[in-house]
Amino acid sequence: MEAKKTPNADLAKKSGMFLNLGLAISVGATLFAFEYKSFDDGSLKDLGMVTDNFEELLDIPITEQPPPPPPPVEQPIIQEIPDEVEIEEKIEVNFDVDVQEETVIEEVVIAEAPVEEKADEIFDVVETQPNPPGGMSGWNEYLRKNLKYPTQARRMGIEGTVIVVFVVNTDGSIQDVDVLRGIGGGCDDEAIRVVENAPKWEPGKQRGKPVRTRMRLPIRFKLS
Repeated sequence: MEAKKTPNADLAKKSGMFLNLGLAISVGATLFAFEYKSFDDGSLKDLGMVTDNFEELLDIPITEQPPPPPPPVEQPIIQEIPDEVEIEEKIEVNFDVDVQEETVIEEVVIAEAPVEEKADEIFDVVETQPNPPGGMSGWNEYLRKNLKYPTQARRMGIEGTVIVVFVVNTDGSIQDVDVLRGIGGGCDDEAIRVVENAPKWEPGKQRGKPVRTRMRLPIRFKLS
C-alpha cells in the first residue's frame, strides 16, 4: 500500500527559496572578504620636522672648458742648395747700319681698283634711268597714237594692265621684249608690238657711261 504524503511535508516546493537564500549568503560573504581591512597595532614613529628648504636653490656657475690646443704644425725641412755656377759669355754685337735721321718715309696711297664693267652686262638698277623721247609724257602720247585695242579683247570685254619687260641697249635701241604679266585677249601681243616699234630711248648710265638696262613698264588697256 502506497504511503500518502501531506502537503506540508513536501520540501520540493521550497527549493527555489533555499537556492536564492544560499546565493545571497555566498555573495555577501564574498563582498565582505574583499572589503575587509586589517591594521597593525604598532606605534607611529616621529620623524621630526624637516628643516631643509628646497625652494632656495644655489646658483651653480657654468664651468667653461678651454678649447683643445691646435695640433703641432710640422715645419718643412729647408735644405740649402749651393748656387749654380754662373757662366758669363761675351757677345759682341756689331751694328753696321748707318741710320740717318733725315730719312723721309713717303706716304703710301692705296688707290681703289678700277671697276671693270662688262660690255654685255645688263643692269637692273642704274644711277641714271633710261628715258623715252620726250620723257614719260612723250611715251604716253606715243602709246595713245600707236596702241590699238585688239578686236577679241573688245568683244570679250577684257581690260586691264599688261606689264612689259625689255632691255634698252647703250645706243637706245630696244630688244628682248617680253610680257611679265598679261591679261590675254590679244592685249599681250599688242603690247609687245608697240614696244618693239618704239623709237630709240636715251640709254641708262652708270658712272657716267651708257650701259644696257632692263626696264619694266605697264601698258593699260581700258574700254572707252
